[in-house]
Amino acid sequence: MSEQWLPSLVTPTPQEGFDLAVKLSRMAVKLTQPSAEVREALRGGYAHDASDLIAVSHVVATHFQTIAAANGYWRTDRG
Repeated sequence: MSEQWLPSLVTPTPQEGFDLAVKLSRMAVKLTQPSAEVREALRGGYAHDASDLIAVSHVVATHFQTIAAANGYWRTDRG
């Protein structure tokens, strides 16, 4: 993949940070398995497996943790 699709981890809001975490997870799968047909064929297997769905949530949470840190946890100066 030669195009730049991730210019920054900085996002204006936590919601946008979470959306970016999901995108990071999806892009990792796409780069690992470039065949859309294969990804589609495999989707049915993990779509109904609670352990696989929990694993996906864990990956997204890990990405979100990284993005939150990059954004200073979206803290605002309250002083």
